[in-house]
Amino acid sequence: MTPAEKPGPDSIVGELSQIFEQRGAEAYLGEAVTMAEHMLQAATLAERNGETEIVIAAALLHDVGHFVGPHGSFSMTDTEDRHHHASGAALLDGLFPEALVDCVRHHVAAKRYLCATNPTYYDRLSEASKHSLSLQGGPMSEAEAADFAGNPNLEAILQVRYLDDAGKRAGARTQAFTHFLPLLEHLVAKRNSSA
Repeated sequence: MTPAEKPGPDSIVGELSQIFEQRGAEAYLGEAVTMAEHMLQAATLAERNGETEIVIAAALLHDVGHFVGPHGSFSMTDTEDRHHHASGAALLDGLFPEALVDCVRHHVAAKRYLCATNPTYYDRLSEASKHSLSLQGGPMSEAEAADFAGNPNLEAILQVRYLDDAGKRAGARTQAFTHFLPLLEHLVAKRNSSA
């Protein structure tokens, strides 16, 4: 998606709805759920856990870059990273609050950070997440982890990462995407009224 094709504040929520409707049934990266099921599980869990609006919306949108990036969706046969986190953040940047965009932008880095700082985290990852980790740079170095720990949105970013990991259960019941539309519209309005 080029900057000229990027939706504005008045059309981004409709664009996201269309993406979920048209592409949500696609397989999710070698997991037992579809793309939509994965993101809806993450957001539903966030809501049930009483997370903030930012974390709920970021959990819902964290993988939208798989649909809008120039490199397409991840495959278990990939040998290079497709940078879906950057594509998703680019789509949302300037339209949603910066903390939400930060969660999307850094949810891959959060996996690398947790693998470097939590000895048991790697073992809990799915095989697809382990494969993508190897393409995304592996665990952070000590210096990278120290730098990442200084992110002012670290807590929210890590929560989105944990929700990402949890949202992979076949057959789990979730809210529909339409349930989250008022939240997305509220956050877009909030961001653009303060711009």
